[in-house]
Amino acid sequence: MDLPLLENQKNLAGKRVLLRLDLNVPIKDGKVVDDFRIRKILPTLELLHNAGARTIILSHLEGKGGDSLRPVWQELRKRFLMSFSANFSELAKNVADLEDGGFTFFENLRVNAGEKANDENFARELASFGEIFVNEAFAVSHRAHASIVGLPRLLPSFAGLLFAEETRRLSAALKPPRPALFILGGAKFETKLPLLKKFIGLYDLVFVGGALANDFLKAQGFDVGNSLISKTPPDLNSLIKSNLHLPVDTITAERKKIVDAGPKTLEILRKLISKAQFILWNGPLGEYEVGFDTGTKNLAAMIAQSQAKSVVGGGDTVAAITALGLEDKFSFVSTGGGAMLDFLANETLPGLQSLLINKELRFFGPSAV
Repeated sequence: MDLPLLENQKNLAGKRVLLRLDLNVPIKDGKVVDDFRIRKILPTLELLHNAGARTIILSHLEGKGGDSLRPVWQELRKRFLMSFSANFSELAKNVADLEDGGFTFFENLRVNAGEKANDENFARELASFGEIFVNEAFAVSHRAHASIVGLPRLLPSFAGLLFAEETRRLSAALKPPRPALFILGGAKFETKLPLLKKFIGLYDLVFVGGALANDFLKAQGFDVGNSLISKTPPDLNSLIKSNLHLPVDTITAERKKIVDAGPKTLEILRKLISKAQFILWNGPLGEYEVGFDTGTKNLAAMIAQSQAKSVVGGGDTVAAITALGLEDKFSFVSTGGGAMLDFLANETLPGLQSLLINKELRFFGPSAV
């Protein structure tokens, strides 16, 4: 995939760069409580700073403890001199005041309805502040929002360092070393069904856990009690293959609700991991967000201790890895949850496709960029 890359661009000094990041991080009492996504984009900020670019940071925040990105800005300004722009009038002033290597941080894009609506006028207003656009928000590039797909229609556009690495690592996961193990957890069976079908045919070993496994268990006659299952029972016959593995025991709460993987299931996972040369994992084994995290954390530790190459992603999955201090034990930890799954299923994303179209227009014909 021949993406237009920020790292290949010269003469950035003095250029106004609109940098789309995904800094949708957990915030509590006005403080960032998980800086994983912040740490992942620091190399790109360093590159732009050292190149003398004048950078306008764009991001969104939703459902993470408020609607203002000021706490994230306060974290970043510990590392870089950076102003905060609460609205377009402040942004205009701060952009005019930017010096080479400087930054201004724009308030939450989703405060404006035009962002999620992919409104052209909103995209044009954003574009008026920049000369080039950089997408460093892989984790939200499965969304056709104004700052993701609208800006590449208006400005020369490039993939950031992390965006390029995400694309490269996940593309490699589609042609893995053998034997390859795919572990899929979490919920939302209907949305993950196409991906599961693909990987049962693509990988040597597949394990389905978390709430995703409940539909399989119910179909096999197990009493799943009050556990989360699909509203419309899916046709699972085409998925029952010899390389598919399911939980054999579970931890249950009130009304037989399945909340985590049991010890025998973890032992099966240990044996599967020992056979694998490559492991791809997305999604927790239990209801991680409400404290049933034993299975997920044990799985993280087992993969970290293995000799296999490993690529992992998903919010709760990454939270378990960082909580255990195991991030550097994995070959690659993706910032993407839904974006990671969409890329693996479709091998493209709206945000990625927009960059490729932008490049083609710039090189092969007249355009608005």
